[in-house]
Amino acid sequence: MKKNMKLKYQSKTNEKKVTEAENKSTTKINTVEEKLNQTLKISKELSKNKKILEERLGVGESFDMVCREMNFAGKDFALFFVNGFADSDIMTQILKELADLKREEIVPNILEHLLERYVSHIQVKKLKTINEAMDNILSGQLVMFIDDQEEALVIDARKYPGRNPEEPDIERVVRGARDGFTETLLLNTALTRRRIRDERLRMEISQLGERSKTDICIAYLKDVTDPGLIKLIKQKLEEIKIDGLPMAEKSLEEFIIGRSWNPYPLVRYTERPDVAAAHLLEGHVILYVDTSPSVIIMPTTFFHHVQHAEEYRHTPMVGTFLRWIRFFGVFSSLFLLPIWLIYVQEPEILPKAIDFIGPKETSKIPIYLQIIFAELGLDLMRMAAVHTPTPLATAMGLIAAVLIGDIAIKVGWVVPEVILYLSIGAIGMYATPSYELSLGNKLARLFLIFATFIFKIPGFVIGTMLWIVLLATTHSLNTPYLWPFIPFNFKALMAILLREPIPLANKRPSIVHPQNENRQ
Repeated sequence: MKKNMKLKYQSKTNEKKVTEAENKSTTKINTVEEKLNQTLKISKELSKNKKILEERLGVGESFDMVCREMNFAGKDFALFFVNGFADSDIMTQILKELADLKREEIVPNILEHLLERYVSHIQVKKLKTINEAMDNILSGQLVMFIDDQEEALVIDARKYPGRNPEEPDIERVVRGARDGFTETLLLNTALTRRRIRDERLRMEISQLGERSKTDICIAYLKDVTDPGLIKLIKQKLEEIKIDGLPMAEKSLEEFIIGRSWNPYPLVRYTERPDVAAAHLLEGHVILYVDTSPSVIIMPTTFFHHVQHAEEYRHTPMVGTFLRWIRFFGVFSSLFLLPIWLIYVQEPEILPKAIDFIGPKETSKIPIYLQIIFAELGLDLMRMAAVHTPTPLATAMGLIAAVLIGDIAIKVGWVVPEVILYLSIGAIGMYATPSYELSLGNKLARLFLIFATFIFKIPGFVIGTMLWIVLLATTHSLNTPYLWPFIPFNFKALMAILLREPIPLANKRPSIVHPQNENRQ
């Protein structure tokens, strides 16, 4: 097998005909009236345009949909906008300038004069169709119609409600940047641009959702990212036919990756701009979804999910130490409880040096059921902690640790060792950088515990082999999930096991097939 095997990014050709039929039927949902709207030109009669838009947008029915009729320089104007999106300061400044206009200053060629001289705003453009006007109004922009004109002006005077960039709660670092992505798409792309000031960085925007019209941005480095990967992702986005994306990036991921019951994450999420920029420089594609503080990194492997920005904020030796500790936590969350269960079921195989392992106290409840009850209880407490108000979180932790845990041991529900090893596994789960990977590992751990309880050592061995086979046969956008372990790439594997000094990391990962492999 070649060291750098080439994998073409192509769509699967063996899709079922039923799926194709469903996609075709979805495209036929549009009524004849909607098709007419897509090609309906803006009329010279302001009243006609106003009537159509008021009916379609529900002006007068929806309190936040506003149509403001005004007269400037002897010409009738109609301004459509959504109250709550429009920036009042920008609008006031524009209206003040229009109020001082005289008729001879703008006729003839009213639109050209307004566009080039009198509408003092950075982002202004002309529209020709009613459908374009509605899309821009609903996205929060100000659309200006003028009597006797077959075009309208759209002014980006919107100001989305949002929050300031803050450090993500699940990707904290001791040293490093404290900014994080927010729910505003424009701010997220600006945070990335701040870190990559390259003219070859492309950010292409489109809309998805027949009703939601959610803004989607594809970011990549034009001279680095594989064109086949870009083409594949764009093709999958074009095939999406849905009314909306209420769950934002998660809904988008399931459309791109496909329908699967695989518990492991096939894309990586991050809320850190520095992590997104690092992957862009490697040749990955980043997907931004408006209203989501997380961006999607594609393609990814299993080992992308076990790396953390903290490792690159220290010396290579310290970073390698932290990485190995994290690896230990990840694998302990998977295998510690099943291995302990083997020794409990077959104490005769215990070496004398560790013969202290095993429950010293007995209970009427089998060890296997104790582990399952403790696992479910831990998940229940974790979900309760998420929904518990912050002032009460400490009290809930005390209840969980002192009352429930201590009393459960005293009454004989669980033995102390179950709590010990379950706690170590839980710590390893929370030490996993990717929250999605930790949940996938949890399901794998439950499967291994079940197989070990039923078949003992053969069950653990077979279960582990099935787990490896699952990961080895998994692909993320035609990328092997266990690369560089399967297929084997020694140099890339060493880069994962050891945190390389930055001056030595002069090659981009071959798995993304970068056009330019050299980083230095």
